[in-house]
Amino acid sequence: MGSTQGVRHPTFRVLDAMDAPHGGRILRLRLQSGEAPSIRELRDARLRAVSPDGRSTIVNVRGFAVFGGHPSDNRLARSGRIDIHVDQEVSGPTVGAHWEIRPA
Repeated sequence: MGSTQGVRHPTFRVLDAMDAPHGGRILRLRLQSGEAPSIRELRDARLRAVSPDGRSTIVNVRGFAVFGGHPSDNRLARSGRIDIHVDQEVSGPTVGAHWEIRPA
C-alpha cells in the first residue's frame, strides 16, 4: 500500500489486538470500506492506526499471523479479514480493538 493508485484506499477495523510472542502486536482486521489490498501491498506496509477518540500512531507490518489460515489475496477479498503482525511507534499509544487502520 505504498503507492496510492486509483481510489482503492482501504479502511480496516481492528477486531482484536494482542501482544505477539516475540515482540510486536498481532492485529485481527476486518475490511470496513474500500477495495481489499493485495497481500504484497500489505507486506512491509506503513499504516496509520486511529483510535475511537482520535489518537493515532503509525504501525509497520512485519508479516502475517497464520493461526487463522494462510493469508492469500483470494481469502482477503472473499472474507475481508486478515491477521497482521506489526511493530508500533515506541512513543505512540497501544493499538487496541475498535481502532481504524488506513494507509499512512
